[in-house]
Amino acid sequence: MSDQGLTPELMLGAYAVGLFPMAADAEDEDLQWYDPDPRGVLPLQAFHLPRRLRRTVLSGRFDVTVDQDFPAVMKGCAAPAPGREQTWINSEIFRLFCALHEMGYAHSVECRQNGELVGGLYGVALGGAFFGESMFSRVTDASKVALVHLVARLRLSGFMVLDTQFGTDHLTRFGGVEIPAAEYKTTLERAVHMPPCWQANFTPQQLEAEIRTMRQGS
Repeated sequence: MSDQGLTPELMLGAYAVGLFPMAADAEDEDLQWYDPDPRGVLPLQAFHLPRRLRRTVLSGRFDVTVDQDFPAVMKGCAAPAPGREQTWINSEIFRLFCALHEMGYAHSVECRQNGELVGGLYGVALGGAFFGESMFSRVTDASKVALVHLVARLRLSGFMVLDTQFGTDHLTRFGGVEIPAAEYKTTLERAVHMPPCWQANFTPQQLEAEIRTMRQGS
């Protein structure tokens, strides 16, 4: 499906019915739409926090913020990395998601060390659904810490769905599962009709308390 004439508003409509776009690579000007079956999700209340990662998150090793530099997080996700030499984030994806961020729908979580951005993730919030798009890490555990902080915020905000698009072995260790697309869309329909849930003003104490309640894994 061509992305000709694609607007942020059309993007939101697509997400609301379970579709998401990707480019074949950064040089491909067209976007393709995906609707996988089964669908990857990360159940928020059943999130598994590995013990070692829990210690890292609570150690204060990273300075974690939200929506402080959305374009930089997208660029970090698009940059080549070992095992990910090509990216699906082309210039059109970058334009559209930055527009969604300006509209208040797309959000980033940033991890910094000594003021330097070393990891993070971004996605789209619509009602009570959060659609995770991509993450990156330049130092060990940075993207994982960003994920834990995202889950804490979504739980505190009352989100119903954290969509991961596809299931992966990496997400399985955090409790990620694949469910039938029909089941996903039933829940999604309820979630996207909720009032906007995203909140950015949680205190460090609130986030730490929520992280401490997360189910610990090996």
